Amino acid sequence: MGPDEKIHAHLVSIWRESQGLFSVGGKEGMLFLTDRHIAFVHKTEASMNWWKAITQRQVVKFIRSKNTMIRHDGYGEDDLADDLADDRNVEVPYEDVVGISSGEKTWGSVLHLEYRSGNKREKHQYSVAQDWVKYPAKEPTKYMKVDWEPFVEFVNKRRRQLAT
Repeated sequence: MGPDEKIHAHLVSIWRESQGLFSVGGKEGMLFLTDRHIAFVHKTEASMNWWKAITQRQVVKFIRSKNTMIRHDGYGEDDLADDLADDRNVEVPYEDVVGISSGEKTWGSVLHLEYRSGNKREKHQYSVAQDWVKYPAKEPTKYMKVDWEPFVEFVNKRRRQLAT
């Protein structure tokens, strides 16, 4: 992440699943849109107390408005840069995005993202979880219906700008 890069969207309680042939399970984390990247952070230095409060606040925001272009207090560009220093977190430049789209399932809204990672392509599905089961493994039990279109439009606009 560059020093002049700003966060435009920050979503928590995101469930990411790989869309590969033999993919099993998923990961919980945060999803970001910045000036030049999409980032998925599942290993963070943010405190658990902050995380719990923000996830509850996000649910309330989505009940009021389905727009995914939101930001949260208490986590800024410096925090994101620190978290992205951990190689387990994913930072995808817009020029590596192959495709992005959204869809509706009966259980919630999904964001589909395909991107180049080295010599291979990765496909993931992202959803906003509302409720979780913690045993035997942490997994979502309820998802939110959200509007991913502003998120998709933002990425596609940045990709077009880079292409010109």
